Amino acid sequence: MNSVIAIKNLSKTYESGFQALKNVNLEIRDGEIIALLGPNGAGKTTLISIVCGIVNPSEGNITVNGYDIIKDYRQARSNIGLVPQELHTDAFESVWSTLAFSRGLFGKGPDPVHLEKVLKSLSLWDKKDNKIMTLSGGMKRRVMIGKALAHEPRILFLDEPTAGVDVELRKDMWQVVRELRESGVTIILTTHYIEEAEEMADRIGIINQGELILVEEKNALMQKLGEKRLTLHLSHAIEAVPESLKEFNLIIKNSGMDLVYTYDVQQDSSDITSLLDGLEKADIQFRDLETMQNSLEEIFVNLVKK
Repeated sequence: MNSVIAIKNLSKTYESGFQALKNVNLEIRDGEIIALLGPNGAGKTTLISIVCGIVNPSEGNITVNGYDIIKDYRQARSNIGLVPQELHTDAFESVWSTLAFSRGLFGKGPDPVHLEKVLKSLSLWDKKDNKIMTLSGGMKRRVMIGKALAHEPRILFLDEPTAGVDVELRKDMWQVVRELRESGVTIILTTHYIEEAEEMADRIGIINQGELILVEEKNALMQKLGEKRLTLHLSHAIEAVPESLKEFNLIIKNSGMDLVYTYDVQQDSSDITSLLDGLEKADIQFRDLETMQNSLEEIFVNLVKK
């Protein structure tokens, strides 16, 4: 798959001496959704701002669809749509005028058919003549996405796109993002909602203290770094784990009615068989069992701690 954005040896140090990014290298593939996760102040917004031409890098270089973001600024920027965290719109303008003006800023001529398509895809068509000030917070955020798409970019940056949006509308916006990807738009998403990344992303990048810790296919990441927990619901409570089962590092829970075994997802399944055999020999009977795999949130927290 071709790369539409290539980031090489990127660093950013502000005048205060604070180093926001440290030697970041990242290639973003054409047509993917990549989620950038990290705690507040990790460098996510700085990274996006540099690619979009809002902040100057201290070191390194970036190309967007083959164009250098500094030497070929206009061509590079015309490929990008940005939806920032903050809602910046003229409250007294109509939805339609806002999108039309944004399109004109990029030197694109009027195209009512395209703007209608964008507004309908965002469920904003019936609001096209409304002033921005009359819209709800969720609708305003959709208008921001519409503005970013008005000039037909190939790449869309979404910086915390569902911040302050209720759960129902958030899921609606997830569907909008999927449809954009299906139409050929490459999407770079930063989010504090781990479930958002888990739901939508093809790849996950984790940033902490200005460094890109890893970039991995979402499913491979969860397979590689995830843990599974096998919980055995016992027929009778026990007070202690028998000596013969100490090697499994079992944890007693629920007043002795549950035994929890934690194991790596790539671990040989024969260990579980050995555990079950050991339980039978120790005359510990269970009435049910269940397994649960680590969520992306748990993986993220563990990585950032390390």
